[in-house]
Amino acid sequence: MKHILKILGLLVAISAVWIGLLEASIVPSSQAWLLPVYLIVSLGCYGLLMVGIGLMFFPTCPQEAQMLHKDIAEAKEFLKKKGLDVGLD
Repeated sequence: MKHILKILGLLVAISAVWIGLLEASIVPSSQAWLLPVYLIVSLGCYGLLMVGIGLMFFPTCPQEAQMLHKDIAEAKEFLKKKGLDVGLD
């Protein structure tokens, strides 16, 4: 939910700047149509940056990995008892 609020806040801020630039005639009206395109590209870059940062700092959980391997081994044994060959290692 926090990311949605960040993106919405960024969208409102950029929209305000865009409207301000159009009202002040700083940006020629022939180039004003590019500003929403820049906004979309900027939001895409922001999203990719957030995904990249999230992947860089993704927490590792060695205890959970061991529990998962244990569960997989138990499931393989259970299926083997039922007569299903799951290719035990």
